Amino acid sequence: MSETPRLEVGRIGRAHGLRGEVSVTLTSDRVERLTAGSVLFVEGRAVVVAGARPHAGRWLVCFEGIDDRSAAEALLGITISGEVLPSQADELWVHELIGAEVRDRAGRDLGQVLSVEANPASDLLVLDGDVLVPMTFVVERGPGFVVIDPPEGLLDVNRKD
Repeated sequence: MSETPRLEVGRIGRAHGLRGEVSVTLTSDRVERLTAGSVLFVEGRAVVVAGARPHAGRWLVCFEGIDDRSAAEALLGITISGEVLPSQADELWVHELIGAEVRDRAGRDLGQVLSVEANPASDLLVLDGDVLVPMTFVVERGPGFVVIDPPEGLLDVNRKD
C-alpha cells in the first residue's frame, strides 16, 4: 500500500517551558495546520496538535503525549510534515518541479529544472544553462515535465547572471 503524500509543514525548535511546549518555525503558509486536533507527522509518527499560539515570529505548539520538557527537547530540529490538503491537490510543488523536463507548447525541450527561486512577482524556474522562467508561464504539468508558454524572446535574454 502506498503512503499518502506529505508536505513539510515546519521545523521544531527549542522547548518552551516545562509542560512539553515547543517552538515551531512554519514552512507552510497554512496556519490551520496548527489548529487543535490537527494530525501532523514527526519522524513518520502521527501526532495530534493539542494547541498552538503565535509567539515572537514562530509558533508555540503543544502535541498530545508530549507532556514535559524532556520529551519536548527530544524533538529539537525535527521536521514536521502533513498530508496534502484537498485544496492543495492542484498546486505546483517545488519538490515535484526539481528535475522536471521543461518544454514549450511546440514540444521543444528547453532543459531541466535545477531549482526554484523565490521572487516577489512570480517564483522563477531555474533551468540548466542558467535560464530563468517565471512560474506564471507554466501552462501544463505532468509526471516529470512542465509545459511553458513564454513570450517571444524570453528564453534568449533571460539568463541568470
